[in-house]
Amino acid sequence: MSEPWLSIIGIGEDGLEGLSAKARTLLEDAKTIFGGPRHLALASAGARGHAWPVPFSVNPVLACRNSPTAVLASGDPFWFGAGSMLAAQLAPAEWRAFPIPSTFALAASRLGWRLEETVCLGLHAAPFARLRPHLSPGARIICLLPGAEKVASLAAWLTAQNFGASRLWRLEALGGERESIIAASASAWDAAAGIAPVAVAIEAAGAPGLPRTPGLPDEMFEHDGQITKHPIRALTLSALAPRPGECLWDIGSGSGAVAIEWLLAAPATTAQGVEANAARAARAWRNAEAFGVENRLTITPARAPESLVSLPRPDAIFIGGGATKTLLEKLWALAPSGTRLVANAVTLETEALFVDLAASKGGSLMRLEFSEAAPLGRLRGWTPARPIVQWSVVL
Repeated sequence: MSEPWLSIIGIGEDGLEGLSAKARTLLEDAKTIFGGPRHLALASAGARGHAWPVPFSVNPVLACRNSPTAVLASGDPFWFGAGSMLAAQLAPAEWRAFPIPSTFALAASRLGWRLEETVCLGLHAAPFARLRPHLSPGARIICLLPGAEKVASLAAWLTAQNFGASRLWRLEALGGERESIIAASASAWDAAAGIAPVAVAIEAAGAPGLPRTPGLPDEMFEHDGQITKHPIRALTLSALAPRPGECLWDIGSGSGAVAIEWLLAAPATTAQGVEANAARAARAWRNAEAFGVENRLTITPARAPESLVSLPRPDAIFIGGGATKTLLEKLWALAPSGTRLVANAVTLETEALFVDLAASKGGSLMRLEFSEAAPLGRLRGWTPARPIVQWSVVL
C-alpha cells in the first residue's frame, strides 16, 4: 500500500521542537503546507505555506490529493480542529495524524484538574450561552476563545448570569516561552490585554444552574401563553424518551420549550421545530439562544404537514396541539418505523380522534389533570387547569 499523501500534524507554541521525528520529516517533505498564519510561522513553512481560506474550507487541501501535503493544527487536530473534517472526506489510507497535547490537556495540567471531569468547549465562533447548560457551583470548564480581548466579555456575561463569584484563569500561549496565566473572579476581572492563543478555565460559583430534570419553570422561557406548561412538559419529555444523537420533530413549536428540553436532556440530540406563526417561531429561536442550544435546533416557519417532507427523518415526534387526522396519517407515511409519537389534546374533538386512533393503531392514552392553589377570598382553594389527554404510540 502506498504512503498516505496527507499528514495532519498537531503543533504547539514550541514549534518544530515539539514534533516527533517522523512528523518533522513529513513536514520537510511536504510540497504544500496548510494552517493558520500562526501555525505556519511556528513551522517556518515559508513559500510552501498556505493560510486557510475565509470562510474556512478544506477544499484547497483536497485539491492537492496525491501530492505530499501537510496540515497544521493546534495540539490535537481532532479536538476542535480540522482533522475530523478532512478525515470525513478521505479514505483511511490517504491520511495519517500526529497529535500532541491539546490546549485542554495543557491547561488541566497547569491547574491540576482531572481532565475527564472537566467540560471542554470551543467558543471561537459560538455564543457564551453555550456555557449555560454546564454552569453549576463547582463545575470546572475549559473553553477556547479567539483572543484575550474576549475574556473580559466572558467575565461580564458570567456576572450577568449570577456567576460573578466564579474563579477565572486566562491561560495564554501554553507550552511556549510566552506562556502566561492570570487569575481573578469573574466579577472583578480587569486584566489587561493579552496574547493568543488563549484558553479560559472556569471554576463556577454562584447561582444553582439549570436543573437536570424535565419540566423547567415556565418563567424561564419567553412565551405568549402558547407553551406546554411545566408539569405537562415533564411528562411529555418522559414519554418522548430522548436518547443521545436522536432527532425530534416539534410540530407547533410555540415557545420551543419542549424542543429545548429535548436538546438539554441528552448529548448530540437535534430538533426540527415547525411553527406557522412567525412571531412564535422567532420567539422559540430566542429561547434556544438563551439556553445555548440554538446550534442543534432548526425552526421552520411553515405549516404541517406540508413542510415535513424536507425535514431530516425523526426518532420522535411531538404535537402539542392542533393534531388532525390528515396530519397523523401523513406522519405515519413519512416517519420511519419505530418513531415515537407523543401528542397532547385539549379539545374534546382531538381527544375523540386520539381514542379512535388508539383503538386501531395502539399505544397508550393518559388523562392529565392538575390543580394549583390560588387565592379564594381571604383563603386559598384549588384552581384546576384544563385536562390534557396524551396519546403515546410507536409508529
